[in-house]
Formats: sequence, structure tokens, C-alpha cells
Amino acid sequence: MAPHWRGGARVLAATLGILQCCGWLSGQTIRTSVGMTERGPDQWAMSHERVKRGWVWNQFFVVEEYTGTEPLYVGKIHSDSDEGDGSIKYTISGEGAGSIFIIDEVTGDIHATERLDREEKTFYTLRAQARDRLTDGPLEPESEFVIKVQDINDSEPKFLEGPYIGSVAELSPIGTSVMKVMASDADDPTYGSSARIVYSVLDGERFFTVDRQSGVIRTAVADLDRETQDRYELVVKATDMAGQMGGLSGSTTVTIVITDVNDNPPRFPQKMYQFSVSEGAGVGTPLGRVIATDADMGENTDMSYLIKDEEGGELFRVSTDGDTQEAVITIKKPLDFENKRTHNVVVEAVNKHVDPRFVDLGSFRDQTIVRVSVSDVDEPPIFIPPAGTIMEVQEDARMGALVGIVTAKDPDMDNVPVRFSIDRSTDQEQIFNIDPVTGAITLGKILDRETAGWHNITVSAVEADNQSMSSQSAVSIRILDVNDNPPELATPYEASICEDAKPGQLIHTISVVDRDEPQSGHRFYFTLAPEANNRHFTLWDIKDNTAGIRTQRSGFNRQEQNVYLLPILVVDSGPPALSSTGTLTIHVCGCDPDGAIQSCNATAYVMSTALSPGALIALLVCILILIVLVLLILTLKRHRKGQRMSEDEEDMRDNVIKYNDEGGGEQDTQAYDMSALRNLYDFPEVKSSDSGPDLRSVPQWIQNRVVGDGGPADFTVFKGYIRKKVEQADADLSVPPYDSFQTYAFEGSSSPALSLSSIRTLSTTSEQDFSYLSDWGPRFRQLAGYYAPAQAEEEGS
Repeated sequence: MAPHWRGGARVLAATLGILQCCGWLSGQTIRTSVGMTERGPDQWAMSHERVKRGWVWNQFFVVEEYTGTEPLYVGKIHSDSDEGDGSIKYTISGEGAGSIFIIDEVTGDIHATERLDREEKTFYTLRAQARDRLTDGPLEPESEFVIKVQDINDSEPKFLEGPYIGSVAELSPIGTSVMKVMASDADDPTYGSSARIVYSVLDGERFFTVDRQSGVIRTAVADLDRETQDRYELVVKATDMAGQMGGLSGSTTVTIVITDVNDNPPRFPQKMYQFSVSEGAGVGTPLGRVIATDADMGENTDMSYLIKDEEGGELFRVSTDGDTQEAVITIKKPLDFENKRTHNVVVEAVNKHVDPRFVDLGSFRDQTIVRVSVSDVDEPPIFIPPAGTIMEVQEDARMGALVGIVTAKDPDMDNVPVRFSIDRSTDQEQIFNIDPVTGAITLGKILDRETAGWHNITVSAVEADNQSMSSQSAVSIRILDVNDNPPELATPYEASICEDAKPGQLIHTISVVDRDEPQSGHRFYFTLAPEANNRHFTLWDIKDNTAGIRTQRSGFNRQEQNVYLLPILVVDSGPPALSSTGTLTIHVCGCDPDGAIQSCNATAYVMSTALSPGALIALLVCILILIVLVLLILTLKRHRKGQRMSEDEEDMRDNVIKYNDEGGGEQDTQAYDMSALRNLYDFPEVKSSDSGPDLRSVPQWIQNRVVGDGGPADFTVFKGYIRKKVEQADADLSVPPYDSFQTYAFEGSSSPALSLSSIRTLSTTSEQDFSYLSDWGPRFRQLAGYYAPAQAEEEGS
């Protein structure tokens, strides 16, 4: 199948100018094998036989933006096997097949039914197929072809990032690059000149230019002044077709901001400013503000202020307000109306950031004069000197002696009387007095430099006519030393020597203290006191206010004398020279061959030299621990003993049975049968029973008991009675399981029967023997204890 163009390829190109068929093979063609299944002819497997080719085209062209009413003819496909009898049917498939592109099944003509836009889609890929009309079977393999949309100049250039905003510094030289603009064209840049763009300035070409090819905007003048005009509006045009006739164009707006440079110096609006202030204004008081203007902006307007004249710099200070850029003038030192009433201060403003490119434009600084007028006020007296006074006085000065004179005057008027006084809060002991008229300070008490070497007092001065005007000044009084204290040994010195000390051996070094402080320094002289009567030691003056003690002989014996007292006389250099005597105690001790002290006669001294402080502390801690242990043991023993006694007392207290039934005594003959008491020894025989005798019928036993022949009383009945009662108590389950007291009230007037009380017998001549109570066991141990001591006392008496 070969392409076939209606009217021929040359006729079609001449009439339409829009169609072109590419891929013709010159010379020969190759027939493809019918049995191939691949779509691309270049992918089919080729046989060794050279055959005539079936497809000889691969792409078509169609112009975009076709505005005709009929479908636009694109091209024609044809098969070599087509004999024109209509037995072959041509079909296409792929992008736009059946919608944008249609084919005549008989002739193979392809038409475009819609208006194409290359900017939306540049080509379409389709596949062609020749089929048998009867069987609808493919006669040859399917082949792929492309329909390309040919571009026309139908899109104008567009500035996609516009409008633009750029900036350039003022006073920039000609040709300074400002910014770059760029336009884009949707046409095909590879076909013709439809996408070739050139740039030009429509408005603002006097100040700026634009490069035709790159779109770079540059300055056209060198005198751009931000203070005159701070921005420019440009209109830049972009034209395609390289600017030729018929080309399309687009434009955009470019705003160029002129940035500031420091090309303007500061300027004061006035050449003189005037301020007034009272002379009583304190240091730091602001006088006023001045400001210098600067036509620049931003940091280029930052400036600093300074005072140029020396006099104004001493009295005034200028600072810069960072927010307002104003100069703030304040007082640096107190002003004095009487000294000077008007001050002219030169203030200068200087730019902080000077651009060296513009120094030739002039000085970037300006000056103005600030006139300060000082007004008068009533001021308190001022002391001379104003900073305070230092006086000196000897410590041995007498009371009333002159220390010094303070002076003060009224600064407003001359010869105004001033009165002086001492602030007693600074002189509570009233050591000093002051004359209120002359200001003379005198002594009110005797001084002692060693107690206080300096005295700081405050003196007040007031105007005699106006007590509200007062001032104060500090007066420091130094007490000058006189030699009134003798030197003394620094400490009560003690030294030790060995019994075998050699002559000339240094024993100890002593030093001296003196409370005085002579201006020339201390110098002390040492000697042995005359009363020393010393033949054993010598004193060596070392000449540095210390002295050394040396042995004069050998062979000390602590058995003969173990302590030597050496009086030492110390004299200072005066004047007048004063002296004192101190005693050095020297102990004779036994030493080992190396000279280390082993023992001395003084036990305390030996202990102090033999035991270190740590050992003494450890010994004391051990002793303290032993004492605490002994106290704890004693406390535990006492606690246990007290606990045992409390238990015994608790048992006794809990087991005492009280009977509150009380009779009427011997005169009461109605409640009891008194005959039973009178017939004490008339006891019946005690009958034994399993449960013991009837304890409640004891009085009946006495009534029925007959004592035969007036013989002596038989006390065995009481023993048996008590024994039976004990046995009954042991057998009774209701009785507490420990010792208990029971009372037997069986007695009468002049009855020979004695008291049976378990606490105490009424008769001291009782013949009863209660020793048997100790044989009754532990339950009656308490009862036996009460009777045993009483019996012993009766026997002793």
C-alpha cells in the first residue's frame, strides 16, 4: 500500500501550502511479510528476500487554527493491493480517530473535522489498517503514523511574572543593572520566528533602558535623586517575530523604587537655642532637647551629638534619643549663679554612617549654639572645703583643747552669719564640742587612741536668719598616738629543756606586743630583770623585736629543781620609754637520746606533750561512753525493781477483801451474843467433813465449847480453824489464784482470846507464834512478812 495524494504531492503543496508527506524512500521499496503481528514496521522480522514495501509514509502535517467550514483534508492512505474495486476497507485508530480525524473507508482520505491548536497539542499518534471488506480480516499488518499540528503566529508574548517591582540606589552610575524582565510565547520556537521576542520601553525611556534580547533594565541617567523622586513607573513591551511587521506584542508595568544613600548631611533648623535652669537643679536634670534634620531615611539618618567647647563639656552632658534622634542636654555638674549666670554650649550633630563615595559632597556634620541661663535660688551654707575635713589631735590632749575649725559661708550673700552644731547621732559619747559661732571643735572628754583611732562626726551649718537653709559636712578626726602603753610579752611563754641540755642551746624565742603605734615603728630592747639572779640562762636580743633564751650551763636535774621562772624586762623606744616585766616558765624534763621530751614532773604538761588533741578527744569520748553504759544499766535495774514492786503492790491491792459491816462494839448486846465472847475457851470438838468445818458457825462453837476444869486455853483449835479455812480457800474455784487477805473479827471485852486480825495483833504480849505461816507456801509469804518483823521486835524488847 503506497500513499496517493490527490492531484499529486507538488500540486497539493502548491495549492494548500500546508501538507507534506515525509519518509519517502528513494530508489527501492521493500514488501513486508503479511504474517507479522508487530505494529511498527521497523520492528518486524525481515526475511532474506527483498520484497516491495507496503507502507511508504509515516507522518502528515496539518495547519492549526483552520477556520474553514469544510473538513480540512489531511492526507490519503493507499494499499498496493487495492485494485479500486472496493474490496478493501481502510480504518484508523488512536488519538482523535473518529472524532477529530475521519477516514474514507473506500478512498483512504483523512480529514480533520475540528479546529486544532498547536499550543494545546502538538501532534497526534494514530494507526492505519487495510482490511478485507467481506471477511473484515487484515490484509496487511497495522502501521503507526503521526499527524503534526503546524504552528502559526497566533500567540502574543506574555509577562507571566508581571507587574514587576525593582529597586536601584540613588546616584547610581549610568548602565547600572536594575532588574530583568522576561516574556514567554506559546508559539513553536523551532518553527519560524513566531516565538522570537524582543523588548523595548514604551514609557520612561528617559531614565531607564531595556536590553532588546535579554530584557535587562538599566539606568539611563546618573542623577537619580531619591529626595526628588523616590519611584518610577515603566511600561516594557515584548514583541515576537523578532520585532518585524505583523508580529504580536504584550506589555507589563515595572515599578522601580529609588533606595536611599547617605548623601545628605544633618542640619539644625536654628543656629541658636535658649534654655533656662535654676542653680539648684540637681545633676542629671534635663535642660531641653534639640534636633538636627536629615533628608535621608533609615539608618542614614542616625546621628550622634557632642559638645564641642571645653567649658560646656565640663558642666553639661549631651546624649542621643535613639527613638527620636534628638539631642538631650542634661546637667553634668552643679551650676552656680554667683559664679556664672550664662553658658553658651556648642552642640554638633554628626552622621553615624558616612558613605565614603559622597564625602566630596561636603561635611556630614552641623553645629548650633545652646544658650543656658542660670537663675538664682536661696542656697544653704557651703563648707570650705566642700568635700569634708580631716583633723588630727594628740591622744594625751587635755579636755577643752582645740582640735580644729570648720568654715562655712552663705553662697548667696556675703557676711551672712552661720551657726554650727554637731550631729550627736555621730558623737553619742559627746567626746567633741563645737563653738556655734566660730566653728571651733574642742575636746569634751579624754581620748584613747587604743580604744578608737578615728572619730567621724557630722557638722551642720545653718543660716542664722533662715533655719531651713542648712547643710552638713563630714569631719574625720585622727587620734595621734603617744607612748602610753608599755610593751608586753605576746603570750605567757613556757619552755622545756632536757636534763642533758648543752650550754648555748636555744630554748625559746619570745616576741612582744605594744598597743601603741609610733610613727617611726616599734623598737624593743630585752634584758633579764635584776631580780632574776640567774646563773643558768642567758638572753639574746635578735634585733628584730624578738629575743632568744639560751642555756648557760649543762647538767640540769629535775629532781633538784624542775621549774625555773625567768623574769624578762622589755623596754620600748619611747618617748618616753616604757617597760614591763614578763616571766618565762622553763620546765626541766627527761628526754630520749634524740632529744625528744619523754616525761616531766608536771603531769599535766607531760600529758599535753605526749598526747595529741585527737587522742585526748578519743579518750574523753570513750570515758563518756562508759559512763552512759553504767547509767543505762543502773536505770534498767531500777526500772525492773520498781516494776516488780508495782506488781506486788498491785496484787496486794487487788486481793484485799473489804468488809464494811461494822458492829456496835461491846455495848451492843443485841446484834451479837456476848456470852460467846465471854466463854472463849468453851469450844466444841471440831468435826471433820469433806467440805471442812462450818466456818459461818464459829460463834456457835464458842458458845457450846466448855473448857474443863478451868485449865489453860488450847490454841490448837485456832490453828485447825485457820488450816481448814486455808484448805477451803484452796479448793474454792471462785477465789483468785494468788494470795488474799481474809479478816476474822472474833474478840470481846476483857476476853482472853486475842485478835485474829491478819494485819496486826492488838496485844503486844500475845503468846501466839505465827512462824508457821512461812510454811504455808508462796501464797502466804506476804502475810508471814507482816508478822515476822513484829514478833522479832517483841522478843527484842
